[in-house]
Amino acid sequence: MKKKHQEFHKMENIGWLRAAVLGANDGIISTASLILGVAAAHASHHSILLTGIAGLAAGAMSMATGEYVSVSSQADTERAALAEERAEIEADFDAEHRELTGIYVNRGLDRALAGEVAAGLMAHDALGAHARDELGISEITTARPLQAALASACSFATGAALPLAVTAMAPAETVIPAVGGAALASLAFLGALAARAGGAAMLPGALRITFWSALAMGITSGVGTLFGAGI
Repeated sequence: MKKKHQEFHKMENIGWLRAAVLGANDGIISTASLILGVAAAHASHHSILLTGIAGLAAGAMSMATGEYVSVSSQADTERAALAEERAEIEADFDAEHRELTGIYVNRGLDRALAGEVAAGLMAHDALGAHARDELGISEITTARPLQAALASACSFATGAALPLAVTAMAPAETVIPAVGGAALASLAFLGALAARAGGAAMLPGALRITFWSALAMGITSGVGTLFGAGI
């Protein structure tokens, strides 16, 4: 018996993957930078750890709120566009059929075949056809605010837990190299993993996140050293 053909496209990951990777990266970078900045100012080990915990809680809530608001705005825009398209279809079905036909002609079909395809799709689901081929809205790209917010919050907290764990276990005098090294190694791994999941080259993804993260942590440590010297 012939097996049913199934396809899985990496584009299906793009919604949750973007939010999850962004959250984890931000969790590691933000928390590690906070810890390094406070440690460079010669704060006590307890104060460094408390700063990291506060950064985790605040960052996770901030990421969730920001992602929810952003994706909700996108969802509102999509709903408004769909409502407008539905009204246009109800007001002038033939004009919308000609518009969809023109889209398929521009994609390479001859006009007669394009008209048949447009007619068939609109008979089945007129709004769905226009949403997909005119507006670019599909199941893969549809905005999901709660999913994005939860993914961001959980991934931020997961990422932030790494430098926190290293801080808790490392002796006070080795916090800076231990946290910095662990953060950069995990960020390089995460960048490569995200690139692989999205079907892109792994090395550029790893190098890109490592460079900018090292710069961020270096600047924060410099600020901590500068202000710590004046205390």
